[in-house]
Amino acid sequence: MAEAPARKAPKTIRGVVRRVEQLTPHMIRVVLGGEGLRGFGAGDFTDHYVKLQFPVPGVSYPEPFDMAVIRRDLPRAEWPRSRTYTVRRWDPDSLELTIDFVYHGDEGLAGPWAKAALPGQVLHFAGPGGAYVPDPAADWHLLAGDESALPAIAAALERLPAGAPARVFVEVEGPLEEVKLDTAGEVSVVWLHRGDAPVGEALTEAVRSLDFPAGDVHVFVHGEAHFVKDLRRHLRNERGVPLERMSISGYWRRGSDEDGWQSSKREWNKRIEEEEGGS
Repeated sequence: MAEAPARKAPKTIRGVVRRVEQLTPHMIRVVLGGEGLRGFGAGDFTDHYVKLQFPVPGVSYPEPFDMAVIRRDLPRAEWPRSRTYTVRRWDPDSLELTIDFVYHGDEGLAGPWAKAALPGQVLHFAGPGGAYVPDPAADWHLLAGDESALPAIAAALERLPAGAPARVFVEVEGPLEEVKLDTAGEVSVVWLHRGDAPVGEALTEAVRSLDFPAGDVHVFVHGEAHFVKDLRRHLRNERGVPLERMSISGYWRRGSDEDGWQSSKREWNKRIEEEEGGS
């Protein structure tokens, strides 16, 4: 059997750190800028994401930075580590890209990088991807997620038409993790404080307990994969929301880093579809 063709190396963009801001004890905002961002194509969706390329310590990369050359000339162990992050805001006039990072001390890769980031540092990234924006024709909107989905939820609320009804549920560790959410919509926001409980437990219970308004709903549910799976089943089977009216996916899965989650995500989603009867 012929070997599958190698995946094409992504074209990367050069960003330079302009500002770093600690939004909450566990959320850090990094603003990237520079001429390398000219022509960056974000703006259509509110869940735009980029693939940040974090260099392996001690490894020198070619200039200009080129993933195709890196993959050709360096062993895989020395390739930059890719992490997926939501575009919180993109300003094409000032060429500023804002990304919010969840930070849990020395745990992980991207959070510690954001904590230590200084103006002038360079970070390469690929993208943007994305697919969701609130449908202005919907009768109402349901948005739910954990900290990882908060940047996309905030961006979506900013895009809601004036007066658009929305029910929003955001689960965070505690009250100090709440952030200001701006919107022209008629929005009810419920902040759920997790404490020591499992991620998604309070969120799932809150959405299940919601007295659903009548009419066509447009749904956005993202975050930890296990609670996303539970809410997908609930919304489809118990609430009767058509799949095409939902943007619903796991951004991460407890017990896995992004490399492990991305390598197993397709199979995970396939099992969910099989459990739902392939519909």
